[in-house]
Amino acid sequence: MKRMEETMTLLAHLTELRSRIWRSLAVVLVSLGGGLYVSPKVLRYLKTVPPGSEMTWNVFSPWDGIRMYMSVALVIALAVSLPYILYQLWGFVKQGLHPEERTAALRYVPYSVVCFFTGLAFGYFVVFPMSFSFTSRITKSMELVETYGVAQYFGFMFNIILPLAIAFELPVVVMFLTKIGILTPKALHKMRRYAYLVLVIVASLISPPELISHLLVFIPLVVLYEVSVLLSRIVYGRRKASAMAEVSGV
Repeated sequence: MKRMEETMTLLAHLTELRSRIWRSLAVVLVSLGGGLYVSPKVLRYLKTVPPGSEMTWNVFSPWDGIRMYMSVALVIALAVSLPYILYQLWGFVKQGLHPEERTAALRYVPYSVVCFFTGLAFGYFVVFPMSFSFTSRITKSMELVETYGVAQYFGFMFNIILPLAIAFELPVVVMFLTKIGILTPKALHKMRRYAYLVLVIVASLISPPELISHLLVFIPLVVLYEVSVLLSRIVYGRRKASAMAEVSGV
């Protein structure tokens, strides 16, 4: 009897998960329609701002143009759908959370969206131009002709800005994990040296191979980590004070 109940519960969860995935896909598809309309305008805008304005975008395959058109439209659709997708994710996991954890998760959804777009902006307006300028200088110093395909250009750009956008989610993730008791400021303090090593590796992978560029990427990542530690202390202090108040009330 107990095994049958567990099986029914599992089937109910899988059914709910499938339902939420279909809802998210429906929103993405609707947003994709808007992305297809906006995509040419976005491409024209990117062509007018550095470093896009400093080159001629070429296509080396009949599929390059349509692939970029669809890729940009899909990125726009995912960005627009992100809040709804996060809300659906929260709706699925909230049943396994305590009431306080549910409130925290829902509260952090808007912050995660803001951090994601902040990371995209930092990557596109700061790190990407710096990286492209460095590679361009190397190319010119070797007396090579810069002929860039649009697919290669956007591939280079996405490989830089997307990891940064994900890295900017660190403060929100740390706050949430602290809120539900998985992380503590003490644990983050102990992990600091290892975290810095990981940040050095990340900075070296997404920035040009020169010291100044590494520092320009590494320093913001370190600031993100230290801000995360500070926020963790604040959340942990409030959580501890709330628990003591409940005990005193009892």
